[in-house]
Amino acid sequence: MAKKSKSSGTAPQINIGISEKDRGAIAGGLAKLLADTYTLYLTTHNFHWNVTGPMFNTLHAMFMAQYTELWNAVDPIAERIRSLGHTAPGSYGQFGQLSSLPDAPSTPPRALEMVRILVEGHEAVARTARSIFPLADKAGDEPTADLLTQRLTVHEQTAWMLRSLLED
Repeated sequence: MAKKSKSSGTAPQINIGISEKDRGAIAGGLAKLLADTYTLYLTTHNFHWNVTGPMFNTLHAMFMAQYTELWNAVDPIAERIRSLGHTAPGSYGQFGQLSSLPDAPSTPPRALEMVRILVEGHEAVARTARSIFPLADKAGDEPTADLLTQRLTVHEQTAWMLRSLLED
């Protein structure tokens, strides 16, 4: 029969086959990815609310689909950080410090400028995701690599679709 241990009030050590140092480095990269994703979510939602002009219906619907996808992406990123034994950032202050994306403009730009800003945002998030791969690969962290692959697919495809709107 297994011996019951008295609770010491501390969580057991994490032993998932990834060193604490590697888990910290990966979680740090994922924190930046979370901040970038949340910042892009806010910008996209802002543009959904404030888009005007002849492309209103198309962009309003497109932006809604995009911000919904981004909203659904933040939880898996944060939960992966937690699975690695670290705290996920969750404040505007933390996101502002960690994000590589600028905040949304205080005055809504014209519709095609919104599209250009979102192209740059999706490309930036893709670069952030891609920068974490060497850490995940070195540590044999397949769950993080899988998450990164999924995020890259979305961001690269969304950037392509948005760029298509800017072509003549």
